[in-house]
Amino acid sequence: MSALTPSSRRSPVNYFVLTFALSIPFWIAGALTNIQLLPGIPLSALGLLCMLGAASILVYRQDGPPGVSELLKRAFDFKRIRSAIWYLPTILLMPAIFLLSFCTQRLMGVPVPAPRFSFAAPFVLFFVFFAAASGEELGWSGYAIDPLQERYGALGASLLLGAVWALWHLIPLLSAQRSLVWIAWWALGTLALRVIITWLYNNTGQSVFIAILFHTMFNLTWQLFPIDGSYYDPRVTSLIMTAAALIVVFVSGPETLIRTRNLQEPVR
Repeated sequence: MSALTPSSRRSPVNYFVLTFALSIPFWIAGALTNIQLLPGIPLSALGLLCMLGAASILVYRQDGPPGVSELLKRAFDFKRIRSAIWYLPTILLMPAIFLLSFCTQRLMGVPVPAPRFSFAAPFVLFFVFFAAASGEELGWSGYAIDPLQERYGALGASLLLGAVWALWHLIPLLSAQRSLVWIAWWALGTLALRVIITWLYNNTGQSVFIAILFHTMFNLTWQLFPIDGSYYDPRVTSLIMTAAALIVVFVSGPETLIRTRNLQEPVR
């Protein structure tokens, strides 16, 4: 039996406030330095640890150490996934979207070079981004999304959480010298991305692992895009992701984002 407090008793507002409050020191550090963890990723991005930190603090207050342990275990809750078919969109959708973005930019006349990276780079980056995505999704998906869905439905919860997610990234993106126009287009893609994550999460028995894996694939394909992601154009990619999210909503329905009813209940 789960040691976690039922989602109806969790407070997304408290979680959001605590996440932003814990992130302030990282934002300040990023603003005062030019250090980049990876190309395009400033030091302030380490604030992603605060998402897991905030969730852990709130779970600890309600459920103690067993609750925190249960939360952390959800990073590898792949046993919830009843059908292996869901690994296909989780792993392949983002590479397909970035490939389409690459081809679109080429057709637009943008001189995007062919991707170049070492054989080992994707494997190393995968583990780095999986760890980073775990820090985020144990908070966003492991703590916040369920109570939001109970109140606003799957689509409403996804858009609300996506907006908070985008807002949290505002300072790191400004630290990375991104323009407001660039950020606005990126934010559109972030909303679409959260809708797709919730769709995968709901259709895999509420698996946080699947959310982490998809989040990882987004970051991985972005970083492998030429050159170290520097040719990534959020205008193109975000519109493609938005089209994909609209298809998901149309096919699955906005209330649950679940088409097949027998996949709705999580595995216990």
